[in-house]
Amino acid sequence: MRDNLTVAAGTLLDVQKLRAEFPILQTTVYGKPLVYLDNAATTQKPQRVIDAITGYYSEYNSNVHRGVHYLSQKATAAHEESRHKVAAFINAPHVHEVIFTRGTTDGINIIASSFGRKFLKEGDSILISAIEHHSNIVPWQMICEDRGANLKVIPVNNKGELIMDSLDDLLDETVKLVAVTYVSNTLGTVNPVKEIIERAHQKSIPVLVDAAQAVQHIQLDVQELDADFVVFSGHKMYGPTGIGVLYGKEAWLNELPPYQGGGDMIKSVSFKKTTYNELPLKFEAGTPSIAETIALGVAVDYLQEIGIANIQETEHQLYAYAVDALKTIDGLRFIGEAKNRAASISFLINDIHPFDLGEILDKQGIAVRTGHHCTEPIMQHFNIPGTVRASIAFYNTQEEIDQLVAGIKRAVTMLS
Repeated sequence: MRDNLTVAAGTLLDVQKLRAEFPILQTTVYGKPLVYLDNAATTQKPQRVIDAITGYYSEYNSNVHRGVHYLSQKATAAHEESRHKVAAFINAPHVHEVIFTRGTTDGINIIASSFGRKFLKEGDSILISAIEHHSNIVPWQMICEDRGANLKVIPVNNKGELIMDSLDDLLDETVKLVAVTYVSNTLGTVNPVKEIIERAHQKSIPVLVDAAQAVQHIQLDVQELDADFVVFSGHKMYGPTGIGVLYGKEAWLNELPPYQGGGDMIKSVSFKKTTYNELPLKFEAGTPSIAETIALGVAVDYLQEIGIANIQETEHQLYAYAVDALKTIDGLRFIGEAKNRAASISFLINDIHPFDLGEILDKQGIAVRTGHHCTEPIMQHFNIPGTVRASIAFYNTQEEIDQLVAGIKRAVTMLS
């Protein structure tokens, strides 16, 4: 199994030491130590991220930008410092290419609406893949319906890999933008996004990458990828909810109209005309999520301190251990067995409904995700109602994987 993994040149982390920084990992559920394996849904937060939020509200709570008093100046400086941290983290060429959003879904909706209103017309197409999260399907369906355009889909095989041989035919003259996930939240498939971007750019087609499931596992370098737009969420990278990032190339962001009006996105307003602000504020209408933005910067510092390469190595070792351990369970079948996978494992056992299995695991203190994982089309492809998904973070341990396997075996005995 190890040979099928893309492993970075990192070192293994001292997981027990790092776990002590996450208060919730010390808790119990139904009297049992929490085994948290739902990291693809949201990651837990280190104490320093929690402290950043309470510190803002208790020490310098104020609105940002335009304020001349001390609290506003301090809040503004911290808010904008986080933008610089994010830009460095993803290697953005310019800080003003980093737009703060409410999350990945918000970022996709911004581009779908703004790009669609400006460039999409009747008969045009948007190209996505068959393994997208609903958040990278529905916004494109909405703008396509509004503009009389079509949604095209890169198909997937039964291993959960995109059928890349179909790409050249799909990238015809009607396609105005490609929107594809970097890592599947359900299957763990790591898509060949760099190749997709290169082939799209050969036909002058821009590409949006949904990096919500990649940014916490893989070093994200937007210049190396050459993506036109990249979106991700803070809460999946050990930061708070309600904050995310839209990166866009300066030339594209300047071309697009604002998504919403009001607040910082204006330069001047009269009843005759409004002049829009420059980047990044052009896309940041209203009061931002200030505490969350500041805490996101702290989360970025934390990831930089640990090292993404070290996280990747530690997670891949644990992932390989988990796959091998799960194979010992009679009747278990993996849903998605792509050659290159990240830290999500979806599976079913015999004819046991995933909800039933998930509930019994929960009573043992083991948190996994059950259902369609906001990817109903891929469930339809495999003709299944949903899966059980165990998703790994660097703070998980082999002992927790052993508890998961033992918990599943106990559940199977009870349900049989």
